[in-house]
Amino acid sequence: MKDQCFPLDEPVRDNCVWVLGAWVPCGIWPAVLLVCLVGCRNFPTPQESYVGPQLPPNPTFEQIASFINTNSSQIRTVVADQASLSSPGFPTLRSQIVFERPWRLRIRGETSLSGLELDVGSNDELFWFWVKRNEPPAFYFCRYSDFDSPASTARRIVPIDPRWLVEAVGITELNPNEPHEGPIPLAGGRLEVRTRRSTVEGTMTKVTVVDAQYGLILGQYLYDPQGRLVASALSYDHRREPVSGLVLPRSVEINVPQSGMMLRLNLGNARINEPITNPSLTWNMPVYPGYPMVNLADPRNVSGLSVVACPSGPVAGTVAPSVDLGGSSQAGLTWIPVTQ
Repeated sequence: MKDQCFPLDEPVRDNCVWVLGAWVPCGIWPAVLLVCLVGCRNFPTPQESYVGPQLPPNPTFEQIASFINTNSSQIRTVVADQASLSSPGFPTLRSQIVFERPWRLRIRGETSLSGLELDVGSNDELFWFWVKRNEPPAFYFCRYSDFDSPASTARRIVPIDPRWLVEAVGITELNPNEPHEGPIPLAGGRLEVRTRRSTVEGTMTKVTVVDAQYGLILGQYLYDPQGRLVASALSYDHRREPVSGLVLPRSVEINVPQSGMMLRLNLGNARINEPITNPSLTWNMPVYPGYPMVNLADPRNVSGLSVVACPSGPVAGTVAPSVDLGGSSQAGLTWIPVTQ
């Protein structure tokens, strides 16, 4: 088996990593969960083969978009109460993960000895994150109306839109009204679609890698207007939920190169379209005694804070994760870091 940072030329795997590093300022990083990238990883072989609806041979963009959107648009809620969070070199946290359309997301992690350690959440108005072991203690939050402002100070601290986390776990659609390139055939029975997105920071490019047979989303890569990789999400071990018949990955890996951080998220046997119990408790921003509220949109609160970054450059033996996305002459994901 080959060692690869982003093993898109390997079969669909049952182990997956999720990168969340872009959320946390210097000095408040949740060390229990996150760590600088130290090298590439092995991914175990799948425990079972995926079987489900298939794309037609040589599908068009419209056929791929319809296939993906039909599945994602029907996912209204996700409940994963036996999930786990982990990061290389740190203990795994038992986790509860809840999603509700459009952008509501709650991730809580705990250990049997210490109780709740992490609370990351998003509702229709704002997002927040809390780590019990922060020094100094603090509860960080920001309203989306402030975050979406072109002059937002929070964007210096949170370089990826927190709403992208919903896409990262596989609840994403290909908007036919946005400019697209592809599908471009890749090695290993994959297809690549590039999408241009207009944002307050300029035109971003999202690259979506799809299994050419089953239409499963295997990889998502977000690039800034300069062609630099902002974040990536790899999905593994896709599963058709038996009640709804809809598909989600069991495991996800997210990487944020700017902060050099990696996080593993295992959804387990998540339940789709199950009613959310205690919705007010789930979606209202909590209060933790002893942890002052810190609004990341207030410049006075973020003075001196910056995104965590590894002290070294790209991982040894890899290609730097950047690409010229100005044209379509170079087909394929030639920029994916691969161990030499």
